[in-house]
Amino acid sequence: MRRGKNYQAARAKVDPAKRYTLEEGIGLLKEVAKAKFTETVEVAIRLGVDPTKADQNVRGTVKLPFGTGKKVRILVFAKGDKEEEARKAGADHVGGDDLIKKIREENFVDFDMAIATPDMMGAVGKLGKILGPKGLMPNPKSGTVTFDVGKAVKEFQGGRVEFRVDKAGNVHVPVGKINFEPQQLQENILSLMETIYSVKPATAKGVYLKGVSISSTMSPGIKILASTLTRSV
Repeated sequence: MRRGKNYQAARAKVDPAKRYTLEEGIGLLKEVAKAKFTETVEVAIRLGVDPTKADQNVRGTVKLPFGTGKKVRILVFAKGDKEEEARKAGADHVGGDDLIKKIREENFVDFDMAIATPDMMGAVGKLGKILGPKGLMPNPKSGTVTFDVGKAVKEFQGGRVEFRVDKAGNVHVPVGKINFEPQQLQENILSLMETIYSVKPATAKGVYLKGVSISSTMSPGIKILASTLTRSV
């Protein structure tokens, strides 16, 4: 795949063999990000786990102190009072059987996250083939199956993000925008890493954190030194 001049110029400034401190990496990332739009900053984490084993399927949520800088479109499966609660909290789409029908018949997936009350999961579970591959299926482990839908909507709109290890053992998480202050990006990344460490499976053997890199939408990855990814005491 042929890369543009800006990417090639950025690549020339990043030493692929070096692991930068988090502070250095963020500084370099802001230097090389030259797109004409506000790029998203993402952290890529390579974990020493076996995702094929249920007890090593790392997933969860983390509250980013400074949010992601992105408006999160939230759909809520609920009925009765919970439907009204979700609307008041600011959910973009709220409903029960009507929404399920729309997704099933129209393949409607114009949202970033789905939340469901537990009593709706019997019906929502039938949407697995549509929502599952897109990472949109509500799950208790990620806090997206709950009766407290108002709180969940506000938390995810306020900067709580969901993460899940992929089949290759990697986790990709957006942690802000390139126009964030360096300290804001650093705090978001450190909060993410604290959570990643906290959900380490007891059955995982060997090195848990195999590699971490940061990048923006159009930049190359910048490897980060693991020892700089924890808060100093």
